[in-house]
Amino acid sequence: MTRLPPRRPLDPRAVLIVLALCIVWGAQQVAIKAVAGEVAPTMQLAIRFCGSAIFFGTWVFLREGRAAFADGTLRSGLAIGILFALEFVCMGAALAHTTAAHTIVFLYSAPIFTALGLQFLPEERLRSLQWAGISVAFLGIVIAFIGKPGRPTSEMLGGDLIALLGGASWGLTNVALRRGRVGNASTEKTVFYQVGIGALLLLAVAARNGQLQVILSPPVVLALLFQTLIIAIASYLVWFWLLRHYLTSRLMLLSLLTPIFGVALGALLLGDPIELHFGVGAALVLTGILIVNARQIMQR
Repeated sequence: MTRLPPRRPLDPRAVLIVLALCIVWGAQQVAIKAVAGEVAPTMQLAIRFCGSAIFFGTWVFLREGRAAFADGTLRSGLAIGILFALEFVCMGAALAHTTAAHTIVFLYSAPIFTALGLQFLPEERLRSLQWAGISVAFLGIVIAFIGKPGRPTSEMLGGDLIALLGGASWGLTNVALRRGRVGNASTEKTVFYQVGIGALLLLAVAARNGQLQVILSPPVVLALLFQTLIIAIASYLVWFWLLRHYLTSRLMLLSLLTPIFGVALGALLLGDPIELHFGVGAALVLTGILIVNARQIMQR
C-alpha cells in the first residue's frame, strides 16, 4: 500500500464534481420512488449493491489475486462495510415509523458526525465560524424538509432516532476510512468492502420483511441499471477518489445539497410540489456551505 498525500481543501474542480454527484444522487431518489410499487426500496438497494459488488470484486481479484485481503485492510474494511450497510438499514427502518422528511433531516446529520470524528486531524479541524456554518446548513435541511412543526408521536420519535443512527453510521464511515488501514487501499477495494457487505445485509433485511419480489418492466430495468451502473459503480468510484484527495468534512458538507436536488428533480420529473419553506431551507444550506469554505473562497 502507498500512503496518500495529505487531503487538501476543495478547489473549483472538486466543487463541480461534487455538485454533479449531488445531482446524480438526487436523481436516484426519483428512480427509487418511481418503481417502488414494483420493487421495494430495500430490494432495489440490495440489487444494485449485488451488481456493484460483482463488478468491484472481479476488479480486485483480477488485480491482486488471492492475496487481495492479506494486506491488513480486512478488519477496517469490514468496519466501514458494516457502517455503510447500517446506514441503509436504518434508513429503511426509519421510513416505517416516521415521515420521509424526518428521515432525510436526521440522515443528513452525517456531516456533523464526520466533522466531530475528524477533529483529531489538524487539517480537518474546524474553527468556530466553520462550526457555525455547519449549524446553518443543517438548520436549512430541517427547515426545508420539516416545514411547519407538528406534534410528534412516540412512534415518530423512535423513527427519528433510528434515522439519526443512520446519519451517525454514514458520518462515522468516513472517520473509519480516514483512521483505518483501508484508507490506503485502492479505491476499488474500498468500495468492494462496502457494497459487498451492504448487499448481504440488505438482502437479509429484504428477505426478513418479505420484500424479495421483483416485477420486471422497462421502467424497473432502467431504474435498476441506473442505480447499479451510475450510482453504485461510477459515482462511488468518483466519490471515494475525492475522499482520498480532499478534506472529508468539506466534502460531506457539500453532500447536504443531495436532498435539495432530489426534491427539485422530483418536482421537475414527477410533478411533486415545492413549498416556500423548502426554498428558505435551501438558501440556508448554501449559506452554511459558503461560511465553512469562506476562507478558501477569499484566498482564491
